[in-house]
Amino acid sequence: MALNRIDHLSIRTTRLAETRRFYCDVLGMQDGYRPPFNFGGAWLYSNGKSELHIVEIDHANPGPVVAYLGEKALTDADNSGSVDHLAFSAQDAPAMKAHFEQIGVPYRERLVPSMNLTQLFVDDPNGITIELNFAP
Repeated sequence: MALNRIDHLSIRTTRLAETRRFYCDVLGMQDGYRPPFNFGGAWLYSNGKSELHIVEIDHANPGPVVAYLGEKALTDADNSGSVDHLAFSAQDAPAMKAHFEQIGVPYRERLVPSMNLTQLFVDDPNGITIELNFAP
């Protein structure tokens, strides 16, 4: 038995629209097909693959999410909880920096010593750090 790869990442939030906008407008993901669950959310795609599942937490009506994901689904909905950061490989660091600057999104740039790997870090609306890795 072995794991193949990460299939997708999931974020719980009370800020569905803001979170969707961040990942689509700032990081270039596309809103796509999502099965008809009985709670709010979005599935975001990159290169035709569903990479990020956003689960909307509605504290006024938590029943559907709790029934599907369990009681933990309601905790830390607006913070990063146990998640430190999500990392994506990416292309064209100069274009991404220009995009961030144009839309006013603050970012942090780092260069990984001895790897010549450029990293850009941004924070999503839920306090989760997003790491973008650009190979030389």
